Amino acid sequence: MEEKSFMTSEGLKRVKERLEFLKTTKRQEVANKIAEARSYGDLSENSEYDIAREEQQSVEQEIFELENKLKNAEIIDTKKLNTNKVGIGCKVSVTNMKNNQKFEYTIVGDIDSNPLKGLISNSSPIGAGLIGKKVGDLVTIKTPAGSVQYKITKIKT
Repeated sequence: MEEKSFMTSEGLKRVKERLEFLKTTKRQEVANKIAEARSYGDLSENSEYDIAREEQQSVEQEIFELENKLKNAEIIDTKKLNTNKVGIGCKVSVTNMKNNQKFEYTIVGDIDSNPLKGLISNSSPIGAGLIGKKVGDLVTIKTPAGSVQYKITKIKT
């Protein structure tokens, strides 16, 4: 069974737009590069051809991945969120217990993730560590910088 791809309606729109671009514009660009490289003759020593084929492989892989994300998409409806515990779509306020620094994160799917804007993926260490927790819970999360203990202070939509 494929893993669900949680995303907002905006994320869904971005995925569909990217997929359309890859299937139409980018595929054609790559096909033109391959055709041009073939016209140079001997393919066994043709670096342009090899590069174009690698690009084609990369485009096809991205198309495959995006189609899977769409096939397994689950749209986050913030109107139906339960704020009794942290879930995808929730805004979570936490306090770092070591330095008393406060953070607010919105838990989103991978497609919508943007850590610089406080949008963290449900599969990231912090996102996964917060899922299912309640206000007042202490959560120890292993991050690349080491273990950090957070206290959940607020959950909202």
